[in-house]
Amino acid sequence: MVMCYRMFNMAAGTLTWAKGWLWPVLVVGTCLVLCDCAAERDCKPGPKVKNQDWGYVDVRPAAHMFWWLYYKTDKPATSTPTPLILWLQGGPGGSGTGFGNFQEIGPLDISQQPRNTTWLSAANLLFIDNPVGTGYSYVTNRNAYATNVSMVATDLVTLLKDFFSCKTDLQKVPFYIFCESYGGKMSAALAQMLNKAVKQGEVKCNLKGVALGDSWISAMDYVNTWGPYLKATSLLDHVGLQAVQKSAEMAQAAVDQGRWKNATELWSRTEDVLEEFSNGVSFYNILGDKVKFEVSGSKTPNFGNPAIEMLYRRHVSPLHAPSLAELMNGPIKKYLGVIPEDVTWGAQSGEVFAMMAGDFMKPVIDIVDDLIQNTDLSVVVYNGQLDLICNTIGTEAWVHRLKWPGLAQFDTKKWKPITSKEKTVGFVKTEDNFSFYWILDAGHMVPADAGETALRMVTMVMGSQQ
Repeated sequence: MVMCYRMFNMAAGTLTWAKGWLWPVLVVGTCLVLCDCAAERDCKPGPKVKNQDWGYVDVRPAAHMFWWLYYKTDKPATSTPTPLILWLQGGPGGSGTGFGNFQEIGPLDISQQPRNTTWLSAANLLFIDNPVGTGYSYVTNRNAYATNVSMVATDLVTLLKDFFSCKTDLQKVPFYIFCESYGGKMSAALAQMLNKAVKQGEVKCNLKGVALGDSWISAMDYVNTWGPYLKATSLLDHVGLQAVQKSAEMAQAAVDQGRWKNATELWSRTEDVLEEFSNGVSFYNILGDKVKFEVSGSKTPNFGNPAIEMLYRRHVSPLHAPSLAELMNGPIKKYLGVIPEDVTWGAQSGEVFAMMAGDFMKPVIDIVDDLIQNTDLSVVVYNGQLDLICNTIGTEAWVHRLKWPGLAQFDTKKWKPITSKEKTVGFVKTEDNFSFYWILDAGHMVPADAGETALRMVTMVMGSQQ
């Protein structure tokens, strides 16, 4: 039985006004209601505060997943229903309700000021903290952590089945999955599993497409292209290139032999070598400052493996900066009113990351291929020009591993420029139900680095499917 928890405001303290949003600074009184959505199917979709809703779903015993929904506030210019976008963060262990919401696409930024490029101007937004243990999601038994993308996708389908059963007003609106980084690997698996569930009548929603942003679809296609990319951009010399490639070859050998955990360790080692010879280039924007290892919302577990710990510190710790952790564990936790007292935002992210370590280096190109060839979904890939960890050269490499018959025709097409104020901000190419967006002047976090272009891309993706 799937249980969802909903909090309804009884009274609120001081309210601040931000671009049409009533934002309670202090919740004075709340009422926690427990309902069996899966059994009763009669949960009322009315928001607890202006145009918002949130809650927990028990996706498995001891596994509690948190979601947060924002409704688009302004009326659409046409009669076309407002789409719904699900945002999945990377890591694994990065929080969509935290980092994705307040640092990238939500209506307010980390300072609680209106964001001019919020995706809420184009669609309703749903953030889910996944895998379980991420953000406000939590487990009460260590055995409840997910260990691979199949488990992650199953949990998400369980949540969405409950969500759409409760939110009958959203069942027929166009539904898109957008993501970032490792979130792309999870999103591909989710789209495949959810599409089947919809076709079989198990989930009531109008799934239209999935957009994979700077996504870790094929680990070795990225690791193998780090060196050439940095050499071409004057961030490695020939000696450095040779050292990085030698380390990458060792990781490739481990992958070829199915030594997945060892391959993860060798991936970490390759990053060590790359940092040494590039003088600490940023993995997220080659022109940006090196990301500092700051951990505040999450406690670093005893990994028992220095290589895994270093990966966590490089790629998950930055998503839990002290300023964001203070916001999420302070005013936001109090505002939401349903987060258990003993749950700290981000506290289990280290365990989430460690438990998935054996799955990191396994590619999911076959899943993307299946989505393109065997579904009517729009499959979109978008990549930031300045990203290193999931660089565009690597993304193009795995795209060319697709067995999709339309790939040859895709290659012969000329891309189309995306312009803004007479400036080229990106390019796009489409064939059948597959599109590729090249986003200029952006690193790994495309919405944060190129907010206007990212929002433009979102409207283009959804506009082509409505």
